[in-house]
Amino acid sequence: MKKTIILSIGLAFLSTSALAELPQQDNSWYRDAQKVLKEKMARSPITTRAKNVILFVADGNGVASNYATRLYMGQKAGGYGDDFTLPREQFPYLALSKIYNSNAQTPDSAGTATAMNSGVKTKAGVLGISAAARRGSCEDVKAASVESFGELMHSEGKSVGFVTTTRITHATPAAGYAHSGDRNWEDDSKIPEGCDQKDIATQLYDKLVDGEVDLAMGGGRRHFIPKETVGEEGKKGKRKDGRNLIAEAKVKEVQYAWDDRTFAQLNLDGTTPILGLFASSHMKYEHDRSGEPSLAEMTEASIKQLSQNKKGYYLLIEGGRVDHANHNGNAYRTVTDNEAFSKAVAKAVQMTSDEDTLIIVTADHGHGMAMNGYCGRGSDILGLCYKIDKDGERHLDSPNLGDDGKPYTVIGYLNGPGSILKKGADGTYTGSRPDLTQEQATDPDYLQQSLIPKSSESHSGADVAIYARGPWAQLFDGTVEQNYIYHVMNQAVHAK
Repeated sequence: MKKTIILSIGLAFLSTSALAELPQQDNSWYRDAQKVLKEKMARSPITTRAKNVILFVADGNGVASNYATRLYMGQKAGGYGDDFTLPREQFPYLALSKIYNSNAQTPDSAGTATAMNSGVKTKAGVLGISAAARRGSCEDVKAASVESFGELMHSEGKSVGFVTTTRITHATPAAGYAHSGDRNWEDDSKIPEGCDQKDIATQLYDKLVDGEVDLAMGGGRRHFIPKETVGEEGKKGKRKDGRNLIAEAKVKEVQYAWDDRTFAQLNLDGTTPILGLFASSHMKYEHDRSGEPSLAEMTEASIKQLSQNKKGYYLLIEGGRVDHANHNGNAYRTVTDNEAFSKAVAKAVQMTSDEDTLIIVTADHGHGMAMNGYCGRGSDILGLCYKIDKDGERHLDSPNLGDDGKPYTVIGYLNGPGSILKKGADGTYTGSRPDLTQEQATDPDYLQQSLIPKSSESHSGADVAIYARGPWAQLFDGTVEQNYIYHVMNQAVHAK
């Protein structure tokens, strides 16, 4: 036994001596990694009860678009980009989320958002109901309804809010408050004849006036007003039942805002519910935004409003148009909306304490965005892929070429409207890649090249990341099912 102890001490001594004599110990990369190691070794998990929970969802933000946003923001800040750290990447805990729906290898946002908000996976296209229901079946909704985390939090006296840059009746926010046989039943004009299920907008209205939802902000005004009524933007509504839910909500003393001016006038003392509808359909992309509050501004207002409740709150915040920009094959708006989402995350971190607020940042799914190679360091993430300088740190000034002799961009898509194949008059697809310039590739309206032609680029079934900080965030570790997110939130608010 004594020999074993002496040997162990000797090995430890040799290990320490070897570390002290390493030739790379003064290298900046080495020192930085040692600093991170010490920070992680000193980390202590928080196991007290969470007063508040904030769930951030960057819709469509897979690992690839997260990487692209990191480089974009880092390059804007004057660096190479790859060594930049997004606000969510500064969180101490990380896991991978398996995102499939119960009937779909590649999921949709309704099924994934329901999983995160209810703790069970379900079918693509349904909201707040289990996989026992058939999509499009009214009669299945009641029996298959599941309680959402927001509904649970309201029953325990906490405030509840939903914020998005899409329509507030769109899949991700709606999964937090609605129960619907189809995600497309946003107003009564979409409800099948003879179906007694309430449309999604009406369900939100009911919860606002009954005090079950304290705040809802996003787009989607058209689903709250009649088809004969012209909204503030000059666009008509969609409702066939003649109800103006906005006018009715005002009568019930719900605060209403429709642009950045009326948003700034909201009373945020927590006494009256808030409905913000800032566009007829989806809110504008961040690059095109005018007359609307930013996602960070809506986040700030929401936390101010909901934090008036001494019992705490649940807040779901969606950067929804990251998804739409990906569908369009437009990397520029993907990363600029993702940057706006990152600023909202930073604002929430600034306004809360990790001692009592669990913040989770994730995505419902990713997209078929891919990174081309081999790009030298500092290549504009939105531009051409430049050659590696074998003798230096920054890229060379000449782009890499494909076997067709033409340059290619750093970012590409597997499918989408930027396909190099074009449909001819005879119905056949032909085409070849254009000879791109850096100016063309970095234009905000440029659509990244893809192979398979599709009018709308598709989702991906690959895992997405979960970043977490605050009480019980340490439970996010390894690779987990997406519905596990609910269970961590539930544990955090009920910990003893």
